[in-house]
Amino acid sequence: MSNRIDTCFEQLKAKNEKALITFVTAGDPDMETTEKAVLKMLENGADIVELGVPFSDPIAEGPTIQKASLRSLSGGTTLDKIFDLVKALRQKTDKPLLLMMYINTIFKYGTERFFKTCQQAEIDGVIVPDMPFEERDEIQGTADKYGIYNINLVAPTSKERIKMIAEQSKGFVYVVSSLGVTGTRKEITTDFETLLSPFKEGSYCPYCIGFGISSPEQAKSISKYADGVIVGSAVVNIIAEQGKNSPEAVGEFTGKLKGSMNA
Repeated sequence: MSNRIDTCFEQLKAKNEKALITFVTAGDPDMETTEKAVLKMLENGADIVELGVPFSDPIAEGPTIQKASLRSLSGGTTLDKIFDLVKALRQKTDKPLLLMMYINTIFKYGTERFFKTCQQAEIDGVIVPDMPFEERDEIQGTADKYGIYNINLVAPTSKERIKMIAEQSKGFVYVVSSLGVTGTRKEITTDFETLLSPFKEGSYCPYCIGFGISSPEQAKSISKYADGVIVGSAVVNIIAEQGKNSPEAVGEFTGKLKGSMNA
């Protein structure tokens, strides 16, 4: 059985469209709101959704997602509750769902138990930003055993490592747009033509750019360089402002992002 992520990118390629991947912190402000927000994003053009697993020390995150993690943890979010959320979502959508999380959470839960539960809940992939590529063997074998894609990341500092990482990636490669932590950025100055040139040297899996994309205009301009864009903090900001009333606004924002990318 093929992974939903592969199927998603194949279908988008056939339509000559770019992928829109959105992010939300699970349990912020509560699980019911997260479920509604995810469904609204998927209804309005998101192709893949990342569910952020809140963590007490999120080293890759800026203030927006740090605060979202704190709100979620304060509300009693656990990994088991997130798995229950995914199972509920699976009653309503067959689009790819990912977990974005830190390696300690997987270790604490138990690597074997974690990936087995991912398979049971029908999670398609995980993104672990604090796990160096060279240390992926900590989880790779178990992820493969249960058919869960371990999504690799590259950054502007990866340079000569990019081709090596691309050759061993599945699903898609997460291209970090800028140095630093997550958060909205008024301007992204990375030279993507140079950074992404290694991807054009072979038949690798798709690559998508994230970190800092916060407006339809940025999504449109960045999408020209890659197979898709990833938007996180801008969505989390809407949830921070509107709380339980945020799903409609989140859906509307998603529609604007997708519309700009295909305009």
